[in-house]
Amino acid sequence: MFIGYVIVAALLALACAASAFMTFTRNPQVVSSMTKVGVPGSWLPWLATAKTAGALGLLAGLVVAPLGIAAAVGLVLYFAGALISHLRVKDNAVAPVAVLAMLAAAALVLRMASA
Repeated sequence: MFIGYVIVAALLALACAASAFMTFTRNPQVVSSMTKVGVPGSWLPWLATAKTAGALGLLAGLVVAPLGIAAAVGLVLYFAGALISHLRVKDNAVAPVAVLAMLAAAALVLRMASA
């Protein structure tokens, strides 16, 4: 189970770090997507920070299981909120968010099983 967590956590951490970087730098595609779902521009740094913390927490969870579990819980909640936000405005481009939510849930289950 731990090897599974390592793989899933590494992939999810990489995706979250890349997404956080694009959010911090206000990539037009990210800003457009967040504007579409009604996220104010002032929230972007906070959301990017949450993704960064999640990515770092997943990696720290390789050594300290409770950190990995907490990070995975946070990312599940983050991406569940993102998915709900997209569905609320009838945005059909939910596949990336849904995949990230499932990866976060897999990381949580795998880390809990290997703790």
